[in-house]
Amino acid sequence: MSWDEDIAICRRMLRGGSKTFFAASKVLPRSVGDPAIALYAFCREADDAIDGPGRRVDAVEVLHERLDRIYDGVPDDNAVDRALARVVTHFAIPRKLPEALLEGLAWDAQGRRYETLSDVLAYAVRVAGTVGVMMSLLMHRRDAETIGRACDLGIAMQLTNIARDVGEDARAGRLYLPRQWLCEAGLDVETWRAAPFFDDRIGRVTARLLAVADVFYARAVAGIADLPWSCRPGIHAARLIYAEIGAEVARAEFDSMSRRAVVSMRRKLQLLGKAAVVSLLQEEPSLAPLRPEARILIDAVVVADGLRPHALAPPRRTLQDRALWLIDLFERLERRDQLSRSGRMS
Repeated sequence: MSWDEDIAICRRMLRGGSKTFFAASKVLPRSVGDPAIALYAFCREADDAIDGPGRRVDAVEVLHERLDRIYDGVPDDNAVDRALARVVTHFAIPRKLPEALLEGLAWDAQGRRYETLSDVLAYAVRVAGTVGVMMSLLMHRRDAETIGRACDLGIAMQLTNIARDVGEDARAGRLYLPRQWLCEAGLDVETWRAAPFFDDRIGRVTARLLAVADVFYARAVAGIADLPWSCRPGIHAARLIYAEIGAEVARAEFDSMSRRAVVSMRRKLQLLGKAAVVSLLQEEPSLAPLRPEARILIDAVVVADGLRPHALAPPRRTLQDRALWLIDLFERLERRDQLSRSGRMS
C-alpha cells in the first residue's frame, strides 16, 4: 500500500479519539500532520494492547518485538507499522522514545503507585512527554532546549488529563494524584480509593495539580517560539485547548468526580483563532532548565545525534522554573517534617 493509503487507514482508526489532537492537526502542515497521525495510531494501538479490553499478558513484549521489526525496516504488514517505520527512519526518531512510552503504559497495567509529584511527572514524561518530543522531531527541531519545552507541553497536557479524569480513574481503581498530597489534605488514601467521593480536600489537590500544569504550559511557550512558523498555530492550539480543559475543571470548583470537563466546539474554534494570533505576536522568552524527570528523553535525542549530554550549555532560569523549584522545595520540607513527626512518635 502507498503512504497516503496507510495514513488514511491510521486516520480512520483514530476517529472518535482525541478531538483536541484532530482540532490542532488541522492547523498543522500536512508534512507534519500526516507523520503525527502515524505516531498517534501506534500510541493508540499500544495503549489498547497493554491496557485495553482483552489485553494480553505479553502485550509489552509483543510491542517491543514490533518495534524491533519497525526499526529494522521490516515492519509487520499493517498500515500502522508500515507508516511508523517510514516516520522513524525519515525523521531519525531514537528508539528510546517509543520505548519510554511503552514503559509508561506498562506502569498503568502494573498499577504503579505515585507517591510524590516527581513520581507523577516521571509517568507524564513517559506517556505524554515522549509524544511532545517526537512531535518536535517531526518539525525538524532537535536541540535540547526545544525538545525539553516540547516535553514540558506533554507533561502539562497529561497533568490536565489527570485532573479532568479523577473520578473516571478512581472508579476504575486508579489513582494518579500524588498520594502525599492527599495525605497532607487529610485523606486516608486507601479508604478513599475503596469508595471515591468528592469534597473540598480532593478539590484542593486537583487545583494544586492544575497549578503545576499551568507552570509547564508557560514553560512550553518558549519551545513553540522555536518551531517553524507553519507549525506554531497548531501547537499553540493544542496548548490553549488543553489548558481550557483545566479551566473547565476550575469552573466546576475542581469537581471532576461528578462530571467530566469538556471544551465546546465553539470555544475550540475561538481558541484556534487565538492560536493563530498568538503565533504572529509571540516573542521568544528565555528558556527554563529541563526537569530531571525529562532527562531520559533529551539524552536519547542528543546521544542519537552524536552529542554528549553533559556538554550541553546550562539553560537560563525563568520565573516558571523558580515556581517549580519552590514546589520541589515545599515537597522536600513537607517530607522532612513528616519523617520528623513519625520519628518522635516511635
